[in-house]
Amino acid sequence: MTVIEPPLDVKKHALWEDALALVVGAFMMSWGIYLLKAIAGVSGGLAGVAFLTTYLTGWGFGVVYFVINLPFYYLAVKRLGWTFTIKTLIAVALVSIGSSLHPHFIEIGDLSPMYAAIFAGLSIGMGMLVLFRHGASAGGFGILAAYAQERFNIRAGYVQGALDLLVVLASLALVDWWILLCSIVGAVLLNFVIAINHRPGRYFG
Repeated sequence: MTVIEPPLDVKKHALWEDALALVVGAFMMSWGIYLLKAIAGVSGGLAGVAFLTTYLTGWGFGVVYFVINLPFYYLAVKRLGWTFTIKTLIAVALVSIGSSLHPHFIEIGDLSPMYAAIFAGLSIGMGMLVLFRHGASAGGFGILAAYAQERFNIRAGYVQGALDLLVVLASLALVDWWILLCSIVGAVLLNFVIAINHRPGRYFG
């Protein structure tokens, strides 16, 4: 088993810091997901797959998102260690729960699709960044992105961006072209946030 070790000159976060970061990161991600759902938009990664599945079946996003992440935990355990896997499992569960709770506390009326997509992309990107910096991910493609960065020194944002593009292209048959364009802009901003703020060797712990 390969376990990621932080550089010797970087101090690990305290347990309470990691716990708080998981909540904050998951909240920011779930808020962005809620905004995308409000405009019937899509995202990249497994969140995007969950969106498409929800639109096709009518199943709840939170449940779908949690279930389709399950197979990726095997890779996480084998390559990234139990600590990373457990943190990621908790983060995914919190995102799933949060995306279902937001509608009970806030009702969105008139909303510009482009504005919503931009805000969603930035919010999800910042949420993922928080999780990455505390040794976790948003699951699914985030696990692959984190593994590629630690194992092959490829920026997580680049890996995430390539996978996101595939999911967005698969959305062509289900999403209105304007909403899809807005979603693409949001996805680009999401990965831009990660690419410029989460670079190999600069931060871990």
